[in-house]
Amino acid sequence: MSETYLKLNNLVKDFVDGRGETVRAVDDITLDIQKGDFVTLLGPSGCGKTTTLRMIAGFEHPTSGTIELHGQDISPVPPYKRKMPMVFQSYALFPHMTIFDNIAYGLKLQSISRDQIARDVAEACRMVNLSGVEKRYPGELSGGQQQRVALARALVLKPEIILFDEPLSNLDAKLRIQTRTEIKRVQQAMGVTALYVTHDQSEALSLSDNIVIMNHGKIAQSGSPEKVYNHPASPFVSDFIGNANFMDGQVTRVSTTTVDVSTAGGTMSIPADRCEHGLESGTTVRLAIKPEVISVNREKSQFPVTVDVASFVGPITEYKLQFVHDGSDEPQIVTAIESNVEGVTTVYHAGEKVFMHINADQARVYKV
Repeated sequence: MSETYLKLNNLVKDFVDGRGETVRAVDDITLDIQKGDFVTLLGPSGCGKTTTLRMIAGFEHPTSGTIELHGQDISPVPPYKRKMPMVFQSYALFPHMTIFDNIAYGLKLQSISRDQIARDVAEACRMVNLSGVEKRYPGELSGGQQQRVALARALVLKPEIILFDEPLSNLDAKLRIQTRTEIKRVQQAMGVTALYVTHDQSEALSLSDNIVIMNHGKIAQSGSPEKVYNHPASPFVSDFIGNANFMDGQVTRVSTTTVDVSTAGGTMSIPADRCEHGLESGTTVRLAIKPEVISVNREKSQFPVTVDVASFVGPITEYKLQFVHDGSDEPQIVTAIESNVEGVTTVYHAGEKVFMHINADQARVYKV
């Protein structure tokens, strides 16, 4: 059984804003983090994820609650004694120091011998594929290389836990993918516990053993990437982790296995285990539908729609589809994602009249 390594107990953090009013950034968070896990705090700007990370690092002091490491309250312990190095978005490298000296900086503060420092720096460089650049300066490296220097500087300290504050935000798309793969590979090889803050869903899904989704200072849902993506606990989680489409409807029938919901495009029969508990006939509900469970074709089906925008991006085509509810003057826009297969895929263009079909087995139903 996994060992609870880091524990947050009823953690609260209040700030006073410019008008003298108290703002609660983190609101009564309790969380167990297992040793060796990669845990991502995910959420929109202002949700409290970075403040939570800074409290764990010791840069912010909790208003109330405790942070336990191996069962000991470390809330009063200063950052330099927590042995939790942080990798920042801005790299935070010393521009006047060589790569070797940047990586060795924390070791030199510990009065470690020169020979041992040289061995440890060489090993850290090897882990992040930076061998051979030790004599260069940060300004001579690419953004991706600089971020790996920052990672090596943390790893060389041989921490049990490492913190990441949106470390890939300054990199282009291709470098982000390469660097996040490097981070995950090294974390797994070392068995280090990692806490990672991001607002990027793909980063969270690809890196994490567990994802903690935050909103307004609270935990909206936590669990494995598969759980939070496939079984979102609320419309907020469904939208944030899966960019869901939402459609209003009304329950017309409830059985032990399915719930029938009347929508603008007709009635859909949805598995009962994908519906919020306590639904009854006549209940107003909201359906959450992921873009990838909507198919687009010319075969007459649930919804006649007009292609508003078609974006071909190689492996997929993303559509913005427009249709009008009965009795409404305002069109609704739905996002659909179709997989592209060479020689098979048909790409529809703006203005074309098509039909969309929703896989009802993959929809989720929430009370309004």
